[in-house]
Amino acid sequence: MAEGTGRLYKYLPEELVGVLFTEDNQVTLKFSKPKDFNDPYELFLATDFGGDPEMLACYAEAIGELPQYPTTCFSRSPIVIPMWADYAYNHNGFVIEFSEEAILKEFPEARFDNIAYQDGASYNFSELVARVLHIGKPRYTYFLQAAVVNSAYFTKSTCWAYEQERRMVVGDKDVRASGDLMLMNIPSSCVSSIICGARATHETKARLKEIALRYSAEFYELRIGRTSAVPYMVDWKGEVYSFVDDKIMPSKNYCFSCSEPIGDDEENCIWCQITDDTKRAVAMRNPYRILDIYGGLENYIAGMDAIGRAARKKK
Repeated sequence: MAEGTGRLYKYLPEELVGVLFTEDNQVTLKFSKPKDFNDPYELFLATDFGGDPEMLACYAEAIGELPQYPTTCFSRSPIVIPMWADYAYNHNGFVIEFSEEAILKEFPEARFDNIAYQDGASYNFSELVARVLHIGKPRYTYFLQAAVVNSAYFTKSTCWAYEQERRMVVGDKDVRASGDLMLMNIPSSCVSSIICGARATHETKARLKEIALRYSAEFYELRIGRTSAVPYMVDWKGEVYSFVDDKIMPSKNYCFSCSEPIGDDEENCIWCQITDDTKRAVAMRNPYRILDIYGGLENYIAGMDAIGRAARKKK
Protein backbone atom coordinates (compact mmCIF):
# COMPACT_ATOMS: atom_id res chain seq x y z
CA MET A 1 0.00 0.00 0.00
CA ALA A 2 1.42 3.36 -1.01
CA GLU A 3 1.82 5.83 1.81
CA GLY A 4 -1.02 8.34 1.85
CA THR A 5 -1.16 11.96 2.86
CA GLY A 6 -3.13 11.08 5.98
CA ARG A 7 -6.14 13.04 4.70
CA LEU A 8 -8.73 12.02 2.14
CA TYR A 9 -11.16 14.38 0.41
CA LYS A 10 -14.62 13.40 -0.83
CA TYR A 11 -16.34 15.84 -3.22
CA LEU A 12 -20.13 15.79 -2.96
CA PRO A 13 -23.22 17.67 -4.25
CA GLU A 14 -25.26 19.88 -1.93
CA GLU A 15 -28.33 17.64 -2.24
CA LEU A 16 -26.58 15.00 -0.13
CA VAL A 17 -26.16 17.21 2.94
CA GLY A 18 -29.38 15.83 4.42
CA VAL A 19 -28.58 12.25 3.42
CA LEU A 20 -24.96 11.50 4.31
CA PHE A 21 -24.85 12.77 7.87
CA THR A 22 -26.88 10.49 10.15
CA GLU A 23 -28.46 11.37 13.47
CA ASP A 24 -26.14 8.95 15.28
CA ASN A 25 -23.14 10.98 14.06
CA GLN A 26 -21.97 8.83 11.19
CA VAL A 27 -21.27 9.55 7.54
CA THR A 28 -22.82 7.25 4.97
CA LEU A 29 -20.54 6.67 1.97
CA LYS A 30 -21.55 5.04 -1.28
CA PHE A 31 -19.40 2.24 -2.71
CA SER A 32 -19.57 0.89 -6.26
CA LYS A 33 -18.21 -1.99 -8.27
CA PRO A 34 -15.63 -0.82 -10.86
CA LYS A 35 -17.93 -1.95 -13.69
CA ASP A 36 -20.34 0.81 -12.63
CA PHE A 37 -17.75 3.63 -12.58
CA ASN A 38 -17.87 6.48 -15.09
CA ASP A 39 -14.62 5.37 -16.75
CA PRO A 40 -15.29 2.58 -19.29
CA TYR A 41 -11.63 1.57 -19.02
CA GLU A 42 -11.83 0.64 -15.32
CA LEU A 43 -9.79 -2.52 -14.62
CA PHE A 44 -8.32 -2.23 -18.13
CA LEU A 45 -4.66 -3.21 -18.43
CA ALA A 46 -2.83 -2.45 -21.67
CA THR A 47 -0.60 -5.41 -22.48
CA ASP A 48 0.14 -7.62 -25.50
CA PHE A 49 3.30 -9.56 -24.44
CA GLY A 50 5.16 -8.49 -27.53
CA GLY A 51 2.61 -9.97 -29.89
CA ASP A 52 2.90 -13.52 -28.51
CA PRO A 53 -0.66 -14.95 -28.78
CA GLU A 54 0.14 -17.97 -26.58
CA MET A 55 1.32 -15.73 -23.73
CA LEU A 56 -1.73 -13.50 -24.14
CA ALA A 57 -4.07 -16.52 -24.15
CA CYS A 58 -2.39 -17.88 -21.01
CA TYR A 59 -2.77 -14.50 -19.33
CA ALA A 60 -6.49 -14.35 -20.22
CA GLU A 61 -7.05 -17.93 -19.06
CA ALA A 62 -5.29 -17.40 -15.73
CA ILE A 63 -6.97 -14.10 -14.95
CA GLY A 64 -10.45 -14.77 -16.26
CA GLU A 65 -12.86 -12.01 -15.26
CA LEU A 66 -11.40 -9.73 -12.60
CA PRO A 67 -13.26 -9.73 -9.27
CA GLN A 68 -15.51 -6.77 -8.53
CA TYR A 69 -14.85 -5.37 -5.04
CA PRO A 70 -16.79 -2.48 -3.43
CA THR A 71 -14.73 0.64 -4.03
CA THR A 72 -15.02 4.32 -3.17
CA CYS A 73 -12.85 7.14 -4.43
CA PHE A 74 -11.26 10.13 -2.72
CA SER A 75 -8.93 12.89 -3.81
CA ARG A 76 -5.68 13.82 -2.11
CA SER A 77 -6.51 17.53 -2.44
CA PRO A 78 -9.54 19.69 -1.56
CA ILE A 79 -8.71 22.43 -4.08
CA VAL A 80 -9.02 20.63 -7.43
CA ILE A 81 -11.18 23.00 -9.48
CA PRO A 82 -12.47 20.38 -11.99
CA MET A 83 -13.50 18.17 -9.05
CA TRP A 84 -15.45 21.04 -7.52
CA ALA A 85 -17.09 21.59 -10.89
CA ASP A 86 -17.96 17.94 -11.62
CA TYR A 87 -18.61 16.23 -8.28
CA ALA A 88 -19.59 19.21 -6.13
CA TYR A 89 -21.89 20.57 -8.83
CA ASN A 90 -20.15 23.76 -9.88
CA HIS A 91 -18.93 24.72 -6.40
CA ASN A 92 -22.42 24.52 -4.87
CA GLY A 93 -21.57 21.34 -2.96
CA PHE A 94 -19.01 20.47 -0.33
CA VAL A 95 -15.99 18.35 0.56
CA ILE A 96 -15.54 16.07 3.55
CA GLU A 97 -12.01 15.65 4.84
CA PHE A 98 -11.40 12.23 6.40
CA SER A 99 -8.50 10.85 8.40
CA GLU A 100 -7.29 7.71 6.63
CA GLU A 101 -5.68 6.50 9.83
CA ALA A 102 -8.98 6.80 11.70
CA ILE A 103 -10.85 4.89 8.98
CA LEU A 104 -8.30 2.08 9.06
CA LYS A 105 -8.81 1.71 12.79
CA GLU A 106 -12.50 1.11 12.12
CA PHE A 107 -11.95 -1.03 9.00
CA PRO A 108 -8.51 -2.63 9.32
CA GLU A 109 -9.05 -4.91 6.30
CA ALA A 110 -9.68 -1.98 3.94
CA ARG A 111 -7.14 -1.40 1.19
CA PHE A 112 -5.98 2.15 0.38
CA ASP A 113 -3.66 3.16 -2.43
CA ASN A 114 -2.96 6.01 -4.80
CA ILE A 115 -3.99 5.75 -8.43
CA ALA A 116 -1.06 5.50 -10.85
CA TYR A 117 -1.82 7.44 -14.03
CA GLN A 118 -0.41 6.01 -17.25
CA ASP A 119 -1.60 4.94 -20.68
CA GLY A 120 0.68 1.96 -21.19
CA ALA A 121 1.11 -1.25 -19.25
CA SER A 122 1.38 -0.52 -15.54
CA TYR A 123 3.35 -3.66 -14.78
CA ASN A 124 5.27 -6.20 -16.81
CA PHE A 125 3.50 -9.50 -16.18
CA SER A 126 5.64 -11.41 -18.70
CA GLU A 127 7.75 -13.27 -16.14
CA LEU A 128 4.73 -14.37 -14.10
CA VAL A 129 2.78 -15.39 -17.20
CA ALA A 130 5.77 -17.36 -18.47
CA ARG A 131 5.92 -19.26 -15.19
CA VAL A 132 2.20 -20.00 -15.36
CA LEU A 133 2.54 -21.17 -18.97
CA HIS A 134 5.73 -23.21 -18.74
CA ILE A 135 5.95 -24.33 -15.09
CA GLY A 136 2.25 -24.62 -14.31
CA LYS A 137 2.44 -24.54 -10.51
CA PRO A 138 -0.75 -23.14 -8.89
CA ARG A 139 1.14 -20.60 -6.83
CA TYR A 140 2.24 -18.74 -9.97
CA THR A 141 -1.37 -18.36 -11.06
CA TYR A 142 -2.16 -17.07 -7.56
CA PHE A 143 0.71 -14.56 -7.69
CA LEU A 144 -0.31 -13.44 -11.20
CA GLN A 145 -3.95 -12.91 -10.20
CA ALA A 146 -2.94 -10.90 -7.13
CA ALA A 147 -0.57 -8.70 -9.13
CA VAL A 148 -3.13 -8.07 -11.87
CA VAL A 149 -5.92 -7.20 -9.43
CA ASN A 150 -3.69 -4.77 -7.57
CA SER A 151 -2.54 -3.11 -10.78
CA ALA A 152 -6.02 -2.96 -12.28
CA TYR A 153 -7.67 -1.36 -9.25
CA PHE A 154 -5.03 1.31 -8.84
CA THR A 155 -4.21 2.33 -12.42
CA LYS A 156 -6.05 4.80 -14.68
CA SER A 157 -5.38 6.68 -17.90
CA THR A 158 -3.38 9.90 -17.67
CA CYS A 159 -6.43 11.96 -18.71
CA TRP A 160 -7.75 11.45 -15.17
CA ALA A 161 -4.58 12.61 -13.41
CA TYR A 162 -6.11 15.91 -12.28
CA GLU A 163 -8.29 14.01 -9.79
CA GLN A 164 -5.28 13.03 -7.62
CA GLU A 165 -7.27 9.96 -6.68
CA ARG A 166 -6.75 7.62 -3.75
CA ARG A 167 -9.06 4.60 -3.48
CA MET A 168 -10.53 2.55 -0.69
CA VAL A 169 -11.33 -1.07 -1.58
CA VAL A 170 -13.24 -3.34 0.81
CA GLY A 171 -14.94 -6.74 0.82
CA ASP A 172 -18.63 -7.39 0.27
CA LYS A 173 -19.09 -8.05 3.99
CA ASP A 174 -17.95 -4.52 4.84
CA VAL A 175 -20.84 -2.80 3.06
CA ARG A 176 -24.61 -3.03 3.44
CA ALA A 177 -27.18 -3.12 0.69
CA SER A 178 -29.84 -0.44 0.40
CA GLY A 179 -31.83 -1.14 -2.73
CA ASP A 180 -29.31 -1.02 -5.58
CA LEU A 181 -26.76 0.85 -3.45
CA MET A 182 -23.80 -0.38 -1.42
CA LEU A 183 -23.29 1.76 1.66
CA MET A 184 -20.87 2.02 4.56
CA ASN A 185 -21.27 4.08 7.72
CA ILE A 186 -18.10 5.89 8.76
CA PRO A 187 -17.98 7.19 12.39
CA SER A 188 -17.87 10.96 12.79
CA SER A 189 -14.52 10.58 14.58
CA CYS A 190 -13.01 9.93 11.12
CA VAL A 191 -14.14 13.36 9.85
CA SER A 192 -11.47 16.05 10.19
CA SER A 193 -13.25 18.94 8.49
CA ILE A 194 -16.08 19.97 6.19
CA ILE A 195 -15.48 22.47 3.37
CA CYS A 196 -18.42 24.16 1.65
CA GLY A 197 -18.13 25.32 -1.95
CA ALA A 198 -17.51 28.89 -3.03
CA ARG A 199 -21.05 29.07 -4.48
CA ALA A 200 -22.85 27.23 -1.69
CA THR A 201 -26.10 28.80 -0.54
CA HIS A 202 -26.46 30.39 2.90
CA GLU A 203 -28.69 27.46 3.88
CA THR A 204 -26.09 24.91 2.83
CA LYS A 205 -23.34 26.78 4.69
CA ALA A 206 -25.44 26.96 7.85
CA ARG A 207 -26.30 23.26 7.74
CA LEU A 208 -22.71 22.20 7.12
CA LYS A 209 -21.44 24.47 9.87
CA GLU A 210 -23.90 22.93 12.34
CA ILE A 211 -22.88 19.41 11.28
CA ALA A 212 -19.18 20.23 11.64
CA LEU A 213 -19.84 21.51 15.15
CA ARG A 214 -21.80 18.36 16.03
CA TYR A 215 -19.02 16.16 14.65
CA SER A 216 -16.25 18.15 16.40
CA ALA A 217 -14.77 18.85 12.97
CA GLU A 218 -13.32 22.02 11.47
CA PHE A 219 -15.46 24.07 9.09
CA TYR A 220 -14.16 26.03 6.09
CA GLU A 221 -15.57 27.98 3.18
CA LEU A 222 -13.73 27.72 -0.12
CA ARG A 223 -12.89 31.12 -1.61
CA ILE A 224 -11.95 32.03 -5.18
CA GLY A 225 -9.46 34.90 -5.27
CA ARG A 226 -8.43 37.32 -8.02
CA THR A 227 -4.64 37.26 -7.85
CA SER A 228 -4.13 33.50 -8.07
CA ALA A 229 -5.87 30.52 -9.70
CA VAL A 230 -5.39 28.54 -6.47
CA PRO A 231 -8.41 28.74 -4.12
CA TYR A 232 -8.08 29.27 -0.39
CA MET A 233 -10.28 28.73 2.66
CA VAL A 234 -11.74 30.74 5.52
CA ASP A 235 -12.97 29.17 8.76
CA TRP A 236 -16.01 30.23 10.77
CA LYS A 237 -13.86 32.73 12.70
CA GLY A 238 -12.64 34.42 9.53
CA GLU A 239 -9.14 32.96 9.74
CA VAL A 240 -7.53 32.26 6.36
CA TYR A 241 -6.11 28.86 5.34
CA SER A 242 -4.24 27.45 2.36
CA PHE A 243 -3.65 23.88 1.19
CA VAL A 244 0.12 23.48 1.46
CA ASP A 245 2.24 20.31 1.54
CA ASP A 246 -0.87 18.10 1.53
CA LYS A 247 -2.37 19.86 4.56
CA ILE A 248 -4.84 22.64 5.30
CA MET A 249 -2.61 25.18 7.01
CA PRO A 250 -3.10 28.76 8.34
CA SER A 251 -1.97 31.23 5.68
CA LYS A 252 1.22 33.06 6.61
CA ASN A 253 0.00 36.36 5.18
CA TYR A 254 -3.21 37.52 3.55
CA CYS A 255 -4.88 40.68 2.27
CA PHE A 256 -6.40 42.77 5.04
CA SER A 257 -9.29 43.77 2.79
CA CYS A 258 -10.33 40.62 0.91
CA SER A 259 -8.48 37.87 2.86
CA GLU A 260 -6.76 36.33 -0.19
CA PRO A 261 -3.30 34.92 0.66
CA ILE A 262 -0.47 37.17 -0.54
CA GLY A 263 3.31 37.41 -0.34
CA ASP A 264 5.03 37.88 3.00
CA ASP A 265 6.17 41.41 2.16
CA GLU A 266 2.73 42.70 1.12
CA GLU A 267 -0.11 44.24 3.14
CA ASN A 268 -2.89 44.11 0.55
CA CYS A 269 -3.37 42.24 -2.71
CA ILE A 270 -2.83 44.22 -5.89
CA TRP A 271 -6.58 44.49 -6.56
CA CYS A 272 -7.28 46.01 -3.17
CA GLN A 273 -4.50 48.55 -3.74
CA ILE A 274 -6.55 50.22 -6.49
CA THR A 275 -7.90 53.52 -5.13
CA ASP A 276 -10.87 55.58 -6.36
CA ASP A 277 -8.42 58.21 -7.61
CA THR A 278 -6.62 55.58 -9.70
CA LYS A 279 -9.93 54.38 -11.16
CA ARG A 280 -10.91 57.95 -12.14
CA ALA A 281 -7.51 58.70 -13.68
CA VAL A 282 -7.57 55.51 -15.78
CA ALA A 283 -11.18 56.12 -16.84
CA MET A 284 -10.32 59.62 -18.06
CA ARG A 285 -7.66 58.14 -20.36
CA ASN A 286 -9.91 55.38 -21.73
CA PRO A 287 -10.35 56.12 -25.49
CA TYR A 288 -13.57 54.13 -25.60
CA ARG A 289 -15.11 56.46 -23.02
CA ILE A 290 -14.06 59.47 -25.11
CA LEU A 291 -15.57 57.97 -28.26
CA ASP A 292 -18.75 57.13 -26.36
CA ILE A 293 -19.08 60.70 -25.06
CA TYR A 294 -19.00 62.02 -28.63
CA GLY A 295 -21.34 59.29 -29.90
CA GLY A 296 -18.81 57.53 -32.11
CA LEU A 297 -18.14 54.31 -30.20
CA GLU A 298 -20.71 52.13 -31.95
CA ASN A 299 -19.57 53.17 -35.44
CA TYR A 300 -15.91 52.69 -34.49
CA ILE A 301 -16.49 49.11 -33.28
CA ALA A 302 -18.55 48.31 -36.41
CA GLY A 303 -15.73 49.61 -38.59
CA MET A 304 -13.08 47.60 -36.80
CA ASP A 305 -15.23 44.46 -37.04
CA ALA A 306 -15.52 44.99 -40.80
CA ILE A 307 -11.74 45.33 -41.13
CA GLY A 308 -11.28 42.11 -39.15
CA ARG A 309 -13.73 40.18 -41.35
CA ALA A 310 -12.01 41.41 -44.51
CA ALA A 311 -8.61 40.37 -43.17
CA ARG A 312 -9.85 36.86 -42.32
CA LYS A 313 -11.27 36.42 -45.86
CA LYS A 314 -7.85 37.15 -47.36
CA LYS A 315 -6.17 34.35 -45.41
